[in-house]
Amino acid sequence: TPVQIKEFGAISKIDFSPVPPYNYAVTASSRIHIYGRYSQEPIKTFSRFRDAAYCATYRDDGRLLAAGSEDGTICLFDIGGKAPLRQFEGHTKPVHVVGFLSDKYRIFSGGDDYASNLWDIPSATEIISYNEHTDYVRCGCASKVNADVFITGSYDHTVKLFDARTKSSVMTIEHGHPVESVLLFPSGGLLVSAGGRYVKVWDVLKGGQLLVSLKNHHKTVTCLCLNSSGQRLLSGSLDRHVKIYSTTSYKVVHSFNYATSILSLALSPEDETIVVGMTNGVLNVKHRKPEEKNENPQKKRQPAYRTYVKGRTYMPKQEDFCVSKPVKRVLRKYDKLLRSFESSKALDAVLEPPIMLHTPEVTVAVMQELHRRGTLRSALAGRDEKQVNLLLTFVARRVIEPRFTPVLVTVADMITDIYQPVVGQSAIVDKQFLKLQEAIGKEIDYQEELLEVLGMMDTLFATFTKKRDTSVEENKSNGLTEIIETNMNY
Repeated sequence: TPVQIKEFGAISKIDFSPVPPYNYAVTASSRIHIYGRYSQEPIKTFSRFRDAAYCATYRDDGRLLAAGSEDGTICLFDIGGKAPLRQFEGHTKPVHVVGFLSDKYRIFSGGDDYASNLWDIPSATEIISYNEHTDYVRCGCASKVNADVFITGSYDHTVKLFDARTKSSVMTIEHGHPVESVLLFPSGGLLVSAGGRYVKVWDVLKGGQLLVSLKNHHKTVTCLCLNSSGQRLLSGSLDRHVKIYSTTSYKVVHSFNYATSILSLALSPEDETIVVGMTNGVLNVKHRKPEEKNENPQKKRQPAYRTYVKGRTYMPKQEDFCVSKPVKRVLRKYDKLLRSFESSKALDAVLEPPIMLHTPEVTVAVMQELHRRGTLRSALAGRDEKQVNLLLTFVARRVIEPRFTPVLVTVADMITDIYQPVVGQSAIVDKQFLKLQEAIGKEIDYQEELLEVLGMMDTLFATFTKKRDTSVEENKSNGLTEIIETNMNY
């Protein structure tokens, strides 16, 4: 169902923003209203005009808006502001045509003073003025392919193509009726003009050769529009109809009927919304109907049971190559915490009884990794009585194991340094410190005894080696019998 919005006067121009969310500017009376796609109230209004406003047009980036006015002034607005950024003064009569060249830094305009002007945006100055039309200039468009080319249509029945690099028009096309609207295809090769009851298509590359003349309306055609792909041409007319043509055959493929005469027409960039402005000030907005999903889709046939069990009992042969299913790797809790650099929590995770008792190497490995990162001291600090007790219990029990000793000695030194100021405040912690001292003392005694034994053994081995060398030398001189005797004595 179309949405009807009432404006203050006849709607002379509708223009969609080329960038999302595809708002559209509506020019009616002395105001320009910006509407959202589904809004029924304007989300922004430009009303700094002394009299009527005309032809509000977006720049290609959707950030600037240019509009003509009844007093001959051209205003340039920033979409985010209210007051005009620039005002271009040079026309002596109302300006009905304003547009941006594709380089985004120049504006072309056409007015009722028969002039077609080109303006520089940064300096707000007139670059050149063409005075070739002999009647009101009421429509125009710019080429998207060439930044210097723009086209204007006039009530003198002509369409003129201008090149900013020349001082006069480079092509004149005779339409035969007062021209109300002109349109260039995105390729820049075809031009469409509307005036009287006719819509005519011209080949610009062939010097303005007429390709086709369409006469499907009963009254004056006022506006033209192309869809995003260029496959559909739309025309609106005072006979209250919008005709849609195929651009391959130029046949009417669809038609819309409205309540009153149509002055302006626009289609959203993704072809979802069509907006029509009428002479009575009513804005008609139609949205494309969403595609209905099939409520009862045909149920997809499931594979038979034998498909699932096929090959379960197959025994591989000797020459077969068996592909094993990749095993998904699941990270342990402490690995996840290490990856997220939560040192203290990672240490807590490996101090849980199941890990400490059954896989102490995991606990020591995490401590070693924290020490490598330089965060072991901060992970050990700030613990309560129970946690310190747990740490000391583990260290005292495992420090004597040779594979853990290098790491746990470092841990024991850090714990002693950190918690030395609080020694004497907790009997449990003091007891664990004493146990640690006792365990290390015993280990030192064992090491001393082992070193003594090792010294004795070194002496014995050295003596044995010396005697054996002497015996071998004597036996070499005395013969085989003495070797046997020596061995027997030994």
